[in-house]
Amino acid sequence: MTPEFLAASLRGDRAQLDALLAASVPEAWPDEPRWPERRLAQLRADPALQPWLLRAIVLRGERRMVGHIGFHTRPGEKYLDELAPGGVEFGYVVFASDRRRGYAREACEGLMDWAHRAHGVVRFVVTIAPANTASLELARGLGFRRIGSHLDEEDGPEDVFERRFDSAP
Repeated sequence: MTPEFLAASLRGDRAQLDALLAASVPEAWPDEPRWPERRLAQLRADPALQPWLLRAIVLRGERRMVGHIGFHTRPGEKYLDELAPGGVEFGYVVFASDRRRGYAREACEGLMDWAHRAHGVVRFVVTIAPANTASLELARGLGFRRIGSHLDEEDGPEDVFERRFDSAP
């Protein structure tokens, strides 16, 4: 999602959103304004972050946005030094009407594969609320293991999971 797309999201410019994404964007987007706001601020401060941040999950055949996924930063940020040095954290959302169809799994696998092959990232982190059973199942199914927990100031208690690739590509 480009800075233009994120700005249009915050303005609620539906026509521009569809045109910029070349797909239909649901009326419910943004599902939570803090993501476009936060990612837009990051991109304005450092445009080189673009490949790492928010991406739309789009069904190719239907050209319809069903969610979003993205890294929180580039790999190796200090806040991960204790738990996953050199790692990178990511998160994802599939909109309620499109859940339980494998879209999150495919998007997570694709995102990690890209970062691993293109950038040599071998450690990936996700944080999940203990009550979010669907995401917990997905993380375990993708090979993540619990490495800790923390209290997120916005989201409350979260478990921290890591997946390591055996080596650089």
